[in-house]
Amino acid sequence: MPEPKLLAPDTPEIDPSDPVQLSPEQSALEEPAEARFSKEGDRELPVMPPCNLDSDEPPLESDLHLQQMILFLECLNWLWRDRTDYYASGNLTIYYSTSKIKTRDFRGPDFFVVLNTEKRPRKSWTVWEEDGKTPNVIIEILSNSTAQQDRGAKKQLYQDVLRVFDYFWFDPVTLEFAGFTLVGGQYQPLQPGDRNWLWSEQLQLFLGIHDRRLRFFAPDGTLVPTPAEAAEQEQQQRQASDRRAEQLAAKLRELGVDPDAL
Repeated sequence: MPEPKLLAPDTPEIDPSDPVQLSPEQSALEEPAEARFSKEGDRELPVMPPCNLDSDEPPLESDLHLQQMILFLECLNWLWRDRTDYYASGNLTIYYSTSKIKTRDFRGPDFFVVLNTEKRPRKSWTVWEEDGKTPNVIIEILSNSTAQQDRGAKKQLYQDVLRVFDYFWFDPVTLEFAGFTLVGGQYQPLQPGDRNWLWSEQLQLFLGIHDRRLRFFAPDGTLVPTPAEAAEQEQQQRQASDRRAEQLAAKLRELGVDPDAL
């Protein structure tokens, strides 16, 4: 599975409306020296990017948004409960450029997954503290106040700067659902199958609408359950097994066989 492009701490955001803007690499070279160095006596010392940053996200727009984000986290963490090589979170700031810390004009995704990294609690996802890793998958939950940005500026950012391989959005009210995968540096729309599900190559899972929620499905089409749903399924299976055992015991008694003696 390919790795996201590694970003330097000073990688600037690309403005797609500016046709002559320099590339991230060129912009870094053009950055004034005083922005990268500080003075200590007669010596110039490199300015180190800040570390251990807190998330800086507003509350989610509605209960529907909160419930959907929790659903993503519960289902994926249950499915990958034996794995320690991924990080999944929601409504958490992604710091990808030191200049953005000052402007604070970029909000974190509603849900994202980073693969091939350590599974541990974090206060934010700070790219330069994570070996340059960026999310493999991002899902945005649309609302009236965010839909335009999620379909436009954020999509452009995820494609051109963060190089997010799989990007999805979902509206819990209208049930609008779309997905894109990065091909040759450009997002290509994912085409739904017979069930209108979309395949995430990064997660190796389908995404599809079930009971007005966006859910994960295994490659065989099985719904990925929440922990509560999984516990209920296990209880139902145990009860069904107990009923079969009782029926078998009753049949043996009818035949004059003591099941306890077997």
